[in-house]
Amino acid sequence: MSSAALFKPIKIRGLNLLNRIVIAPMCQYSAEEGCMNEWHLIHLGKLALSGAALLTIEATAVLPEGRITYADLGLWNERSYAAMGLILESIRRWTDMPIGIQLNHAGRKASTEVPWKGGKPISPTEALGWQTFAPSRLQYSAEAVTPVALDREGLKQVRNAFVAAARRAAKLGLDLVQIHAAHGYLLHQFLSPLTNHRSDDYGGSLENRMRYPLEVFDAVRSALPTEMPVSIRVSATDWVEGGWNLEQTLCFAVELQRRGCDAIHVSSGGLHPDQRIPIGPGYQVPFARMVKKELKIPVVAVGLISGFEQAEAIIGTGDADMIALARTILFDPNWPWHAAAELGGRVQVPKQYLRSQPSRFKNLFENE
Repeated sequence: MSSAALFKPIKIRGLNLLNRIVIAPMCQYSAEEGCMNEWHLIHLGKLALSGAALLTIEATAVLPEGRITYADLGLWNERSYAAMGLILESIRRWTDMPIGIQLNHAGRKASTEVPWKGGKPISPTEALGWQTFAPSRLQYSAEAVTPVALDREGLKQVRNAFVAAARRAAKLGLDLVQIHAAHGYLLHQFLSPLTNHRSDDYGGSLENRMRYPLEVFDAVRSALPTEMPVSIRVSATDWVEGGWNLEQTLCFAVELQRRGCDAIHVSSGGLHPDQRIPIGPGYQVPFARMVKKELKIPVVAVGLISGFEQAEAIIGTGDADMIALARTILFDPNWPWHAAAELGGRVQVPKQYLRSQPSRFKNLFENE
């Protein structure tokens, strides 16, 4: 076994992971009516050969109106379920890397153009737009669609949609479900006092603002097999005065752990256009460190983690239990191979690639 902390195995509920490298969910904005297609086979198939421990499918909408863009992935009906099943069947033929999925509802940040076309809000009166929903009638920006505040029936519908999508994920044989409560999307909108101005028992105090995200978590956890892990992604801070912050995140994380959450993926920001983020290498790791101090469940750090020694230090010093890669692994799809070579670890690779091992690295590859 490798002495490198990054390449030590870890168990999350019933899921055994070979190392501490997670591929974060990354929106591709390439779905067709919520359905996976050949792009997802290429994209996910490539990453599934990377030697990481877990591949997470991008933010997947639980309802059509919960999409960030019209090209978002979904898992709200049998058609999207069948399309995802075909892609997963092809990938699993060639790799046994565990695959998870991130379930999401974009709330007031829905109905926008794809990023490479500017990402601007699209009005419900336009062909590619729709009415958005949120905790309160607060626009994301002056040009954004004003959302409809969810009533009791709307809250129930969204919660049930998370449950239905989670059940489809389990039926597809996915290994983990992650609930997206970060980056300014619906569940984060309930948590933050900047976006939650409700006067009922879902708004006001911290306990009330946490109520709906916790109800969604409980419903998803109860709907899935006991051995299947459920994680959550949080933004540790809004990076805006008077918004969601680390202290509130710690309270939320402790309550999630009490209710059976299996891992917490710590990110930040995304809620408000006035955010001011001091971006730099590992800029979110201190948040993961503080969350980990309060919890016994695994904590995932993310955010401009690109160096091999940097990643090893995060795990080795106990700042986090795992690191998540996004842009880094798109730029270098074999990052785990290169990290193993640098740190003296080992990675699993397809047998078709075994002969690519450089002679100077002995025992770098594990034969599947």
